[in-house]
Amino acid sequence: MDPVIFYCYDAYCNWCYAFSPIMQRIAATYSNQVQFEVLSGGMILPETPKPISIMAEYFLTNCKAVTEATGTIFGDDFLWHIKNPELSDWFPNSEKPAIALCVFKEYHPDKQVAFAADLQYALQYEGRDLDDNEAYRHLLEKYAIPVDEFYNLLKDPACKEKAHEEFGICKQLHVEGYPQVLLQVNESRFILLASGYTEYEVLKERLESALHDITATK
Repeated sequence: MDPVIFYCYDAYCNWCYAFSPIMQRIAATYSNQVQFEVLSGGMILPETPKPISIMAEYFLTNCKAVTEATGTIFGDDFLWHIKNPELSDWFPNSEKPAIALCVFKEYHPDKQVAFAADLQYALQYEGRDLDDNEAYRHLLEKYAIPVDEFYNLLKDPACKEKAHEEFGICKQLHVEGYPQVLLQVNESRFILLASGYTEYEVLKERLESALHDITATK
């Protein structure tokens, strides 16, 4: 089998948002050598909807740490919701953006990394509520996806099942934090390339080394 890179992420993960430009560079550089598969991890899956106030302090602390470590800028509209949780109407849930990614793969399987980055930007910079169907409409035009088809699939139980299958795969891969990047060499062998935010040059060097080793053992 050809090598596959699994990028395990969550749309609500602040470190993944900072990591997005790096992952996009890797995808652009190596898309002709390896296949890229983005998996949603299901970081926030409440049994019943819970307001942003439950996690506001967590997000604030995380955003500060991410900005200090990487220089990543979070949008004012996003920050408003975590700084004013009592006024926000957000109920964070990783399920819908995960379903949206599964639907997107049906149209553009080769652009998964770009779409994941767009979801993170929509939430964490533009301040769009990813639990609201309208948060995705601008991306449908960008990627020329039929609007009615997308929204029908977004509520399709089969697409929801696919999203939950991705959550399960991340657990099988022992992913306990995001982002995480693994290179699948064969049915049973995976090479961990990144666990947590990783600089581009470091990730590139690890990937180059892994690909070299794969070629040498063929």
